[in-house]
Amino acid sequence: MRTVKYKHQAVNAPIGDLITYRALPNQVIKQIDPFLFLNHHGFQVYPENNRGLPFGPHPHRGFETVTFILSGDLAHKDNSGASSIIEAGGVQWMTAGRGLIHAEVSSADFMKHGGQLEILQLWVNLPAKYKMVEPVYQGKQKNEIPTIDLEEGEVQLTAVSGNWSGTEGAFKPLVDIALATVFIKKGAVYKTAIAADHNIFFYVVKGAVKVNGQMALMRELVEFALEGKLLQVEAQEDSLILLGHAKPFEEPILAHGPFVMNTMDEIHQAYDDYNSGAFGTWTV
Repeated sequence: MRTVKYKHQAVNAPIGDLITYRALPNQVIKQIDPFLFLNHHGFQVYPENNRGLPFGPHPHRGFETVTFILSGDLAHKDNSGASSIIEAGGVQWMTAGRGLIHAEVSSADFMKHGGQLEILQLWVNLPAKYKMVEPVYQGKQKNEIPTIDLEEGEVQLTAVSGNWSGTEGAFKPLVDIALATVFIKKGAVYKTAIAADHNIFFYVVKGAVKVNGQMALMRELVEFALEGKLLQVEAQEDSLILLGHAKPFEEPILAHGPFVMNTMDEIHQAYDDYNSGAFGTWTV
């Protein structure tokens, strides 16, 4: 079994009236290479005639955002021309690459009628050779993402990327990064083998589980050693896990605001390019 090194409690970090917990980075760990950042927005209920999500136009370069809409919706628009409204159960995958400007807000319908909202946003690094690729955005609804029933239906795995129990995920990333959400009913056990040289990303979205003999509670990020293959998860109550794995890039990482590069010179260049209009312009 993989050895549990540490459990990290997500930090309360509200953004205006948006309930937000930041699971990564924290005071102990900066990243789980190549996984850089995780914000857990909600759970909360918005009233009618609300302002929606506050993430207006902003730039990115050098990494990818993977956004899981657990409840509510998320409207995406960027200056490459891509736009979509993804609803509960769907996922957005944006490769920022050499740079683009995008906005992530609530739909007009959500702002008018309100409702439940819970969203996870994960930042995944790009290796140096791909940091300046052309930006690409994909949004997929729940019915476009494969769901696998395991353990006689006691475990449901949604295959976002990578190969899970022989099923290919809905998204095909530039590098071998596997991501899934795993719902485990109380009392059920989910087992999987992950390559010993892959880092594991394991976040308890809700519920409580025992993973490789260690308890992990809601909003805890579990850090594993790079040894062993087996992951065994026993649900103490109905639980939802964000699970990922990838071989670490083992490259320098410099994250500054909305940019993630390998050197400080590249960070300065990103700001210069954005300020000079090289990322393009934003139109309403």
